[in-house]
Amino acid sequence: MTAAAMRVRNPRTGALDHGIAPLDGPAVAAVAESLRARQPAWAALPVGERMAALMRLREAVAARGEALTAALVADTGRTRISRIEVAGLLGLIERWAAQAPALLGVPGPRPSATPGIRVESALHPYALVGCISPWNFPLTLAMIDAIPALAAGCAVIVKPSEVTPRFIGPLIDALAACPDVPLALIEGDGATGAALMEVVDYVAFTGSVATGRKVAVAAAARLIPASLELGGKDPMLVLASADPAWAAGVALRASVVNTGQACQSIERIHVARPIHDAFVAALVAAADAARLSWPDPGAGEIGPFIFEKQGAIVQAQIDDALARGARLLAGGRVETLGGGLWLKPTVLADVTFDMAIMREETFGPVLPVMAFDTLEEGVAQANQGAFGLSAAVLAGSAAEALSVAPRLRAGAVSVQDGALTSMVWDAEKASFGESGVGPSRMGASGLTRFLRRQAILVQEGAALPLSAYAEDAR
Repeated sequence: MTAAAMRVRNPRTGALDHGIAPLDGPAVAAVAESLRARQPAWAALPVGERMAALMRLREAVAARGEALTAALVADTGRTRISRIEVAGLLGLIERWAAQAPALLGVPGPRPSATPGIRVESALHPYALVGCISPWNFPLTLAMIDAIPALAAGCAVIVKPSEVTPRFIGPLIDALAACPDVPLALIEGDGATGAALMEVVDYVAFTGSVATGRKVAVAAAARLIPASLELGGKDPMLVLASADPAWAAGVALRASVVNTGQACQSIERIHVARPIHDAFVAALVAAADAARLSWPDPGAGEIGPFIFEKQGAIVQAQIDDALARGARLLAGGRVETLGGGLWLKPTVLADVTFDMAIMREETFGPVLPVMAFDTLEEGVAQANQGAFGLSAAVLAGSAAEALSVAPRLRAGAVSVQDGALTSMVWDAEKASFGESGVGPSRMGASGLTRFLRRQAILVQEGAALPLSAYAEDAR
């Protein structure tokens, strides 16, 4: 069964031109039951055969690349990044197919520190993993957890965001060509996600802190593990030795790619006072030169807001900052063009930490700039707030930036660049603060988190008799 049909907005036109039928609890449970029935055979496959099946899925996705890209373009209003997402999924499958065999190996027998006991081990995948993904990178974040879970031997249900569901159809078509792969994608909203939480053995969630808290509570109630990748308010620290024009260019790109709708976007910039004014001037010039991809979707760098509500959130943060004394130097007004919501890169100066723009996740192309006088003050500014997803340091040399990077309270720090976590997936990291909990989805733990390690303890001598524990034993 399904719940009432939902209409879905097109981010470029504003039209409700697509519909989904959210699955209700019994329907989600039926999908889970079917996958559980298939999972033992999948897990029992020799590792090489399982990886070969994943590579067949890769070929099925590649064969439907144009349809998948077109669906993502309609979902998000952007073209180039949609192509990058499809290519990224192909690379993701290749990566795990290549790396999984080594990660799925178990060490040979070894003697225990306890005399006479031999230790062996086995790996057991969680039977059914649930992935709940957001709207900002619909395909990438739907599959970034699903593929390594499949490689580990799990069955997987993915519930993408109801804001960007058009890509689900082409991906389901690809799965139909690979019936041995126990992966299902389901349409639905928050209620569907809540139903999913009741039927899986492990949940991988990407989204807001508010929803992440609800997922964590639900997982705790069922005593199942959870990986939660939540929000960020990523700082960039620009030291006095940095070239201000170069730093401004790095900051702009790291802040506004995908219209700033990325958890690893730079959302606040802390600049040493000696270069502050030159940096701001260069940043304003670069921001003014950035182009909206309107009316031609094949031109420009700044796409529309994917989620209509996000445009209102970003405008409210800008207005709050201006009301509290910030100076607007570029952009500043969300505008409606052809039914979509757009915002030119927005530069704010004279910002303070009592402004929402400096404390709350923005998820838009806004660059608030704050000056600092000493390195200690700059580090303290960068470490302000509840988040700790990622950060960046720019300096006159990599060596100088590297000397500062470990002082930042963030799970990943980009040195001489920004937002590198969107490009580098093989470096394990942990989120700090409210930016997430659970094992890293990057690096080897991206796969090994879906496995339980079993210790097998072999008595090689004689088992102790009860008399060995007698109170009168001497």
